[in-house]
Order: sequence, then structure tokens, then C-alpha cells
Amino acid sequence: MSARPPLPPFTAETAVQKARAAEDGWNSRDPARVALAYTEDSRWRNRAEFFAGRAAIVEFLQRKWARELDYRLIKEVWAHAGNRIAVRFVYEWRDDSGSWFRSHGNENWDFDEQGLMRERHASINDVPIREADRLFRWPAPGPRPAAHPGLTALGL
Repeated sequence: MSARPPLPPFTAETAVQKARAAEDGWNSRDPARVALAYTEDSRWRNRAEFFAGRAAIVEFLQRKWARELDYRLIKEVWAHAGNRIAVRFVYEWRDDSGSWFRSHGNENWDFDEQGLMRERHASINDVPIREADRLFRWPAPGPRPAAHPGLTALGL
């Protein structure tokens, strides 16, 4: 497996680059693409689910994006040290009945020396919102435009 720069140890600048790369990957809504950023045996906790391995990551993301429609995500670095990064994130999505949600969360990431994530721990809370209150309106799937404000600028 080739390296996935930036590589640890992370600086403030490279931690932001790593978080933005993760955000762009997730906004692609391509489970196979996203899974390549993780080690073969990557361990995850997402809400109340615990699993390991790329195949499980792909299966999880397929289920997630079949349920969380029109998904758009923004991540922001909270802290970094060595091979670890902590981010906060917000994503907006709707269910199949048309109800909209804004999900707020925190992730703790641990990377190997090749820049692949070997552990991901996510805590997430969902808040119902009105469609008119959505803040993430760029074309999807796809990356957040460079000029689109981040979480702090949006007051989130």
C-alpha cells in the first residue's frame, strides 16, 4: 500500500490538510474510495456500532448513504499531536420521507506511519431541521467549494 500524505507527525497545517482530504472523500459518497484512506484492519466506533476492516467500512458506508440522502459534510480540526487528530464535524442529510437533519459530532483519529487511519472513534448527535434552515447547499455528491464557509464561520 502506498502512502496517503500528509504523513504523521502532523503539524497544524498538515492536520487541516488531512481533515479536508477526509471531508472531500466522504462528500464523494463513494464507499470504496473512502475505505482506501483506512488500514486494511482499521477499527471503528461509529455511534453504537463497532467493526473493523475495509470490507466492513464499505458495507457500513453503503448502508449509511442509502439512509442519509443528500449528505453534505464539513470537518474542522479540533486538536492534533503526533499521529493523532481530533476533529469536530457537522453534516446535513434528509431521510426518505423528506425530513432534514443536522448531525453534529466529534471524531478521534489515529494514523499509521503511511498516513492511513487505523482507528476512528465517532460520537454523533442528530438534530431535526427545516429544509429552509439548511446551510450546506453545494452540488452533491462532491467536495465543498473552497469559498464555502467552515463550521466556525457558520456559527456551528
